[in-house]
Formats: sequence, structure tokens, C-alpha cells
Amino acid sequence: MNWSISFEPLISWPQLALVLVPLALLAAVGLWLRQRGAVLRFVALLALAAALFNPVFLDEEREPLKSVVALIVDRSQSQDIGERTKQTDEALAGLQQRLGRFKQFDVRVVEAGKSDAAEERTETRLFSALEGAFRDVPPSRIGGAVMITDGEVHDAPAGAPDFNAPLHALITGNEHEKDRRIRFENAPRFGLVGKPLDMTYRVISTENETAPVDVRVSVNGEQVAVEHAIVGQAMPLQVTIPGAGRNIIELAIDREPGELTDANNRAIALVDGIRENLRVLLVSGEPHAGERTWRNLLKSDASVDLVHFTILRPPEKQDGTPINELSLIAFPTRELFVEKIKDFDLIIFDRYQHRDVLPILYYDYISEYVEKGGALLIAAGPEYAGDASIARTPLMSALPAMPTGEVVEKAFYPRLTDLGQRHPVTRGLDGSANEPPHWSRWFRTIGVQNPQGEVVMKGADNRPLLLLDRKGEGRVGMLLSDQGWLWARGFEGGGPHVQLYRRIAHWLMKEPELEEERLTAEGRGMVLEIRRQTMADEPGPAQIITPSGKTLTVKLDKSEPGVFLGSVQTSEIGLYQVANGDLTALAHVGPVNAPEFADVISTEDRLKAPAEATGGSVRRLASPTAPDSVTLPSVVPVRSAGDASGSDWIGLRTTDDSVLKAVSRVPLFGGFLGLGLLLLAMGSMWYREGR
Repeated sequence: MNWSISFEPLISWPQLALVLVPLALLAAVGLWLRQRGAVLRFVALLALAAALFNPVFLDEEREPLKSVVALIVDRSQSQDIGERTKQTDEALAGLQQRLGRFKQFDVRVVEAGKSDAAEERTETRLFSALEGAFRDVPPSRIGGAVMITDGEVHDAPAGAPDFNAPLHALITGNEHEKDRRIRFENAPRFGLVGKPLDMTYRVISTENETAPVDVRVSVNGEQVAVEHAIVGQAMPLQVTIPGAGRNIIELAIDREPGELTDANNRAIALVDGIRENLRVLLVSGEPHAGERTWRNLLKSDASVDLVHFTILRPPEKQDGTPINELSLIAFPTRELFVEKIKDFDLIIFDRYQHRDVLPILYYDYISEYVEKGGALLIAAGPEYAGDASIARTPLMSALPAMPTGEVVEKAFYPRLTDLGQRHPVTRGLDGSANEPPHWSRWFRTIGVQNPQGEVVMKGADNRPLLLLDRKGEGRVGMLLSDQGWLWARGFEGGGPHVQLYRRIAHWLMKEPELEEERLTAEGRGMVLEIRRQTMADEPGPAQIITPSGKTLTVKLDKSEPGVFLGSVQTSEIGLYQVANGDLTALAHVGPVNAPEFADVISTEDRLKAPAEATGGSVRRLASPTAPDSVTLPSVVPVRSAGDASGSDWIGLRTTDDSVLKAVSRVPLFGGFLGLGLLLLAMGSMWYREGR
């Protein structure tokens, strides 16, 4: 209950002053001159003023408000180590019980780091949670905050936090903890395939270790070396990047006896492998309408270094043209096909026929080049069906199909075969989903017999049009028409020649994205996504091994022909192993080398400065004498000016704020009482003046 007196004038303040000021001056002069009746005149003036000022007695009924206290509970993954979860639960239950005894406290419990979102698990952000707990609370009602954490807080301010109330921290874990960890100091994001990549790393220990530590180096799950590291020093490391695309470099050290956890005994670096420019040798036969199609395509690719030769005139054709006017340089057959043939990633014969430009032995070198891992593409024209066909040379052992000698001159739409709808080279070609396909016709097909490998496109009369085959360690492709230039020229709307030709070339050069059988996995946030490319109808489920060693099974659902997808929501940050059939893949889920695991030793240091700046305290839950038990301080309500902590207690502030429930008002100079007093004062003054 609160009472007060308020004035509610009957007229405005300026009018009140206009009436009372002159009267007050006259009364004051009368008193000064000690005139008779001056006192009665002054009393009458006071009565008039009281009536005009209209004083009101107010009696307010108020309900006191509670102070808001935040209990910030650290539920990050580092809190799962040892007995920290048990200590946290016991401390939370004890604090809730003790705070429940005080009616002046409104307790809000916020569990931080419990979300499955990647950004929530990257760091321990307790002060962000604290800000959210007090977002709708006026500063005068903030009673304080208590954090239950291991002390590894990554958003702790250097000084006082942005609220004026005591901050207390109760630290889980034990005072004397032992841990050893490894981290990358310098890990480039990109590296050249097949070239050594320089990196540096460091092994850190809470103990003064002097003996070298064995560090296992793995690339994409396969151990490649064992390094010897000196604890505390930056150590150099060279790793050869095996392939294009995402590569996972992993460093691992053994767990020491008595070590707190081995969660940080591994360090991960994700390196994207980049190929040096691919070298392609393009040998064209006699000029034809589509001669420049392959050249323009390969020249437009910045990752390709192209060497292009066109045979303008065979040796037996003599027309008197001087050799120095026939070409800029002589065709360096020995240099290209003997000395430097291994330097090329792909050799293309575009409507080429054997006309004694290349010695017959060189075709055998090309076959050997394919068997040892090279790539060969035959863009066939009518020459392939003739007597001078390269199929009549030692190159025949590398070819996927022999010519029948027939050239079919017939209009047709190139179509995908059943295999072609699933094969990465032709799957989803723009326009292939329509019937007829949404691209122009071709008018010539070269007949072949006994095709080997995979027929992914068919031409007139369902004859093979595009063949893809493996020979030894290498690959061979054969396009049995020279009409692709019709797509490039926009005939009847054209077609996806760039898409098709580029995929053929990159499949031959073993680009991972175009492998028929491929398993990949990738972490997006805290979701593990799995992608399986296969020529089979059903790949079966995928098996997953989590960072903690648990085994999961995930069903792969068909997304499009030849592609199956699966995903699983995860809660662990780290390296996942995925297997399907004979294929395996690695994926890192969550942030790489997250600060959450960079240092897992419980500490009081990070929260000491912000706690002391608010008058709060930092103390451990486990005492040195009884590390398995939890010792909670007493909770004491304190005023805003009092101390907020002691040796065995923590203080939380109470607020003076209240909410108005009801108001009772009684006019002091109103009604018959006010009228009577006013008439009495005026009558006394009139009576005295009348004498």
C-alpha cells in the first residue's frame, strides 16, 4: 500500500496564477504593514487557493514484481566428457530447488548448444543465450545469471557483459585434467593433383612432453605416412593430392593413458584437388564441315591445352605446292606419338584415315598408350568405313568396334539407349526427355559390327552411335557420325553439342564426376548427404560408421535414372565412413576442427573477467578433496548496492519494481467540508472588514 497527495486544479495553471498571484501580493503587503484583518485575509486566500488547487489523497495498491534470474546450462559436446554431464544435471537440480524457495525470483533455464544446427555446435556461445534470456526484461528487473559450464566459452567478453547484474559461473570438470591434441597450423584449401602440397601442424599437450609423438597421416581414408612430431613445435608436412575434387587429409595421434578425451586427437583438412591444364592432341583428317567443332570446343575450355594438326594433303598427292607454303611447321610425328605421347591426357582422331602420314608402328604406340591409362576418341566419318580406315592398322586392338564398310545416309534423331539414360555422359542431356528428342536430326551413320563396351546413343535403324569402352587402364570413345556440327550450326534448332562433347572428353580423361559407379558423401550442416551413381537398377542401402564408431544403415532412393540419394540427420561432429557395395567414401559433418574440440580442458579463466566486473564469482563444482561430488554455494537475495558473492554463497539482486493493481482517491477540499471551510474563511474576513 502506497499513499500520496496529488493536485487536480479546477482551472488551468495560467488562469490559477492570474487569480492567486495578485491576491497573494495584497495579503503579503497587509501582513508586512501589520494591517488589521491581514491574517484573516491571508487565511481566506489559503482557503480559496486550496479549493482551486483541489488536492486529492491517493492510496495505491501495488504488487511487487520478481527479479528475473537466468540459469544458462552448457549442453555443448565438450560437456559430454567424463562426469561433466552428471555434474551439470546435479547442479541444475540443486539451483532450481534453492531458487524455488524465494518468491522474489523468476527463474529462466536456457540450455545452450543443444541444437542440431551446425552453427549451434561449432562454438559454445553462452553469452548469446544469456542475451536471449533477458531480451524482454527491463534492466531494473534483471536479478543476475548463473552459468553451469566447463568454462570453454567462445563468446565471452573481455570485460563486463552488457547487463547490470551479478554473473556467477559454476565450472564442471576437475581442476587437474590432462589432454593432448593436434591441429593444422597451415592447410591450403586447394592443391594441384599429383603434386606435393606443403602444410604445417602442431601437437599440443598439457604435460611437459619431450619424446616425439607419432602422427599418422591419411589421405581419403588411406594411411600414407607416419610422421614424428615434437610437442609444441610447428611441424612441416608434405602431402600429394591424389585426385581432383574434395580430398580429406587427416592427422591422428594415439590416446595417452589418463587423457581426458581423444575427440581432439584428430585434425581434418579439406583440400580441393585441381588438375593442371589437360593436354589434348587433336588430329583432323581432310577438311570437312565440322572440322572446327572439336577445336572451338576445346579451345574454349580454359583447363585444356590443345595441340591441333590437320592433314591438308597426304604425301602421295602432289600438286606442286611448296612445303613451306603448305603448313607453318612440319607434322612432328615422332615427337608427338613416340617421345611425348605420355604427356597427353586425350588423343582425338577426327575423320582421320591412314594415308602414310603416320608410320604404321606409331599406331601400335597409340594402342600401348591406351592400355597404360591413356584416352582415345574416334570421331568417325566415311573414312572409317573405307579401305584406308585406321581400323585396318595396329590401332584395331584399342577400338571398341570394327567397321562393316557401310555408310548409312539416312535422317534420324540421335537417341539415348537404356544404358545411355543412366550413364553420366549422356544422362539428362538437354532435350533428351522429349520424343522425338528436342534437337535437330543427323543424316549419316557409320556401320559397325561386334560393338564392345557401352552403347549409350543410337542412330538410324537403332545402330550404335556413341560407344564408350575401357581398354586395359585406359578408355576409348567412338562417335559414329560426323554430323555433330549440325547441332553447333543451329540446324533445326541445333542441339547440346557442347554438353555432349565436353562430357565425352572429360569421361575419357577420368573426371570423377562422370564415373558410372561412384559413391560420394557430403556434410551440409549436421546432415550427411549420400549420392550414388550406378548403372544397376538398385544399389541397396548404404552403411555408415559415425565418428564414435556407431553403425547406421541408410536407404538410397532413386532421384533420376542412374542416381540414388540418401541423407541422415546427425548429432556428432567428425569424420563419417560410408560404404555401398565395393565403394567407400568419407565425409566430414559439421565445422572442420571446430573450436568446441580445440581445447577441452575445463577452465575458470575465460569467465573470470566478466564475472568479477559484475560483482559475481567463478568457482568449481567439484572440490579438490572430493572430485566426484558437487558442492553448490548458497543463494542469497541482495539489494542492488550490496555485495553479490562470498566464500560459500552467491547473491542475486531483488528489484523494487511493482505493478499497479488499484487506486483509491479522496478529494481533501471537496464536498460539504471544503465548502464549509471556504465559507467560514470568507465570512470571517467579511465580518472583520465590516467593523
